[in-house]
Amino acid sequence: MQVDENAVDDVIKRLRRAEGQIRGVIGMLEDGRDCAEVVTQLAAVSRALDRAGFKIIASGLQQCVTAAPGEERKANLDQMEKLFLSLA
Repeated sequence: MQVDENAVDDVIKRLRRAEGQIRGVIGMLEDGRDCAEVVTQLAAVSRALDRAGFKIIASGLQQCVTAAPGEERKANLDQMEKLFLSLA
């Protein structure tokens, strides 16, 4: 199952933002910043990555709903459920 083109653009933007946040966290560590500030930024990065993953799963679920009926649809929904739970 392919990720919807619109979702890909959104996910890439989220991942680029997270990439910048990670660089910021590395800089904070190198500068000896306060532990609480570093952890706060790490939590923000974690949420950004989770949102990117959930966006991909949401796109897949939407495709499952409109996809072929029967066993293939059931298998796709099962796969999406496993992916969702892997992020939970």
